Parts: sequence; structure tokens; C-alpha cells
Amino acid sequence: MMKKNQNKTAPKFPIVWKKKDFSIKIFCSIPNIATGILLTAGKNHFVIDPGDGILRDLSKELGVESLKNISHIFVTHGHHDHLGGVWSLLTYLRVMNKTSPLKIYYPAGCVEIESIYHAFTKVYSHNLPYKIELKKISEEKKFSVKNVSVKPFAVIHKEYLPNTKGKRIVPALGFHFNYNGTAICYGGDTGYCDSLVKAAKGADLAILEAGHEESTPDDMHMTMDEAQSIGKSAKKYVLVHIPE
Repeated sequence: MMKKNQNKTAPKFPIVWKKKDFSIKIFCSIPNIATGILLTAGKNHFVIDPGDGILRDLSKELGVESLKNISHIFVTHGHHDHLGGVWSLLTYLRVMNKTSPLKIYYPAGCVEIESIYHAFTKVYSHNLPYKIELKKISEEKKFSVKNVSVKPFAVIHKEYLPNTKGKRIVPALGFHFNYNGTAICYGGDTGYCDSLVKAAKGADLAILEAGHEESTPDDMHMTMDEAQSIGKSAKKYVLVHIPE
């Protein structure tokens, strides 16, 4: 039997990091429960992995007007703990009469976010004051949003099949954000992979999951040792998605 990591302790949320006018706030990142992250660059706010509770957290953090002005959402993959709050967030923006467009970036093959979009736009087809634009990411090509350079990168993440006797690959991404020369790397959920090693190296902040409870590596999540080994290549790192 494999021994569980003895030094694995869940972080205290929220986690806040800031450099000048570029900041990130991780409201929570708990496996199988919820993730919710707010990225702020100057006066612009972006949401990353809007899991359950994201509307409550954003409302407290930003207030109505700033929340209505959110223009971009970044989704790393389709598991419920990373997008369980999408419907409530979209509904709130409708009720509060948001008029500016909302763009949702997500990995190609993530049917969950597409299903939410199609169901939501069908329900509110005659009464939706703002436009939702799905931005499917199928290649690791850099793009810019509101003066923030964004570089998506593929990561390795799997899930168990319903019978728990096998696994399948989940379309999953990490994101590297750069604003005025300051870089934040968010790996999302992933096993150890070269793409994450490369993206995290030299970043001002690397946000890395350490969700594998055993000391022996697997291809679904990183162990504490794996996450720390990558984190040490960044200027600063935090570990998240650690089982409570």
C-alpha cells in the first residue's frame, strides 16, 4: 500500500497575491467541491474556473457594477468543481442587465461548457441583454485581452470511467497570463507534464495543484513533491486543490 503524504495540508483561503496593479485572488480550490479565481489587471477583472459559490464571492469582492463589467472567463476543463457556478453567474448578469459582451475561453472538446451555453441561451433566447461568445481553444497560440497577454497550454488530466476500472483523458488547459511584464502561471488540474514545467519557469507566481494524495505519481493530479519541484522554478508559488 502506498503511503499518503504526511506534509500535505490544505491551504487557507482566500489566497491573495498582488504586484502593483496586477493581482489574483483564489477564493477557494477544493477538489470535488469548488474552485473560484479572480484575476485583476488594472481596472479589468477576469474570472478563472467559476466553480460553485463564485457569484457570492464576486459579489462581495466587486459589487454590482464591477461584476457586470467582467468581460472574460477562462475555463481550464469541464469538471463540476471548476464550472459549477457558471449558470448562476450568467443568470445574475442577465438579471442585472449587463449589456457588454462576455467571452468564455475553454479547451476544445469541453462539452460541459458548450452544453451550459446552449441550454442557457435557449432558456433566455428572448430576454438576454448581453452577448455570450464562446472561444474554443484548440491550439497553444498566444492572444491578448484588455492588455493582458494570455498563453494557453495543454496539460495532462484524466478522470475515472463510471465503473472506476479505467480512465479517460479530459480536455484540459493551463493559462499563462502576462501584464506589464509580470507573469502568473495557473496550471489548473493536471498531472506532471513538460508543458507546465515550461510555463511555470520564471513566472512571478505559479499556482499549482497538488491533488494527488499518494506519494507515488499518477496521471490525474500532481503529488506534493511534483508540484513543489515545479514551483521552485518560479519566483513564488502557491499550492492549491489539496484534499482537505
